[in-house]
Amino acid sequence: MRGFLRYCRTTRGRLVVNLVSGLLAVAVAVLAARHFAETGWPLAHADLRLLAAASGFFLLAYLFKALGWHRLFAADDKPSSMALAAAGGAATVGGAALPGRFDDVVRVAVVRRYSGVECVPTVCFSLFMLGLIDAAALMPLASSAAAVSDGSVAVRAGMGVVAAAGLGAAVLIVLMPKIAANGHLIRFRIARWVGARVISPREAWKSWVFVLSSWLVRAVGLFFLLGALGVSLSFPLAVAFLVAAAASASLPIAPAGAATQAGAGAAILIASGISTSDAVAFAVAAQAVLILVGAIVIVIAAVWGGGQRLRVARASS
Repeated sequence: MRGFLRYCRTTRGRLVVNLVSGLLAVAVAVLAARHFAETGWPLAHADLRLLAAASGFFLLAYLFKALGWHRLFAADDKPSSMALAAAGGAATVGGAALPGRFDDVVRVAVVRRYSGVECVPTVCFSLFMLGLIDAAALMPLASSAAAVSDGSVAVRAGMGVVAAAGLGAAVLIVLMPKIAANGHLIRFRIARWVGARVISPREAWKSWVFVLSSWLVRAVGLFFLLGALGVSLSFPLAVAFLVAAAASASLPIAPAGAATQAGAGAAILIASGISTSDAVAFAVAAQAVLILVGAIVIVIAAVWGGGQRLRVARASS
């Protein structure tokens, strides 16, 4: 990660990153334009009140996620919650064009730029822990979706796999401080480094509550968006869409993150009995609203940070 970021700072690295990002953005735009030319923009006839409610819940989800991520840093290494919210918004916006997992690079870059945190490995380790917390927080949602879903056996099995992965992540979170403090491992540098940064199970539990709240709030937003587009009024369907999209985001290699999540969400809707055109339209609309709200989060964070710097400048003068 450090070597990649160092390469991106070079002239050649910036050129390559900008070129690849531009080509991906153009490809996504062309495919989206072709689809919308045939089917129409899915939000054109949406219920504006339900759409506004969905956007508000998505915005609240960013806040809860930032608060959960904030708990994963040591007391002397904590960036501000606003910096973490901005990083989440930037990752969502960048996910419209960047390949899967590159959104984590965006998060690291924004946290360093916004909060001045210089220790890149610390931020990367917090993202690793956040991934475990995410998986553990999805466990109850995936379990409930598997229990009440009217979809096929394959859909329920997929939800069961996500729930099992979440259980494994929860066990690892609980055991990690003990593993790092193991007398046979503490002599290794990596064990000492992890032991200095790993959080206690108590802090992990607090982070889990915030992240679970973020997923639940986002599910409510998806429920309102389903109603806004006239697809369905089913909270279990919203949860199933959320779990499928979130699970696809954990793939190590994938096309543009937003496209992968939209595809996974559309697939789960189709498997649940929604028509293909409605499923694709809803998946695209959900990602579009998330990206728009992510951009709003970035603007709010920029205004907030600018206001703080202005207050400091006035106080010093």
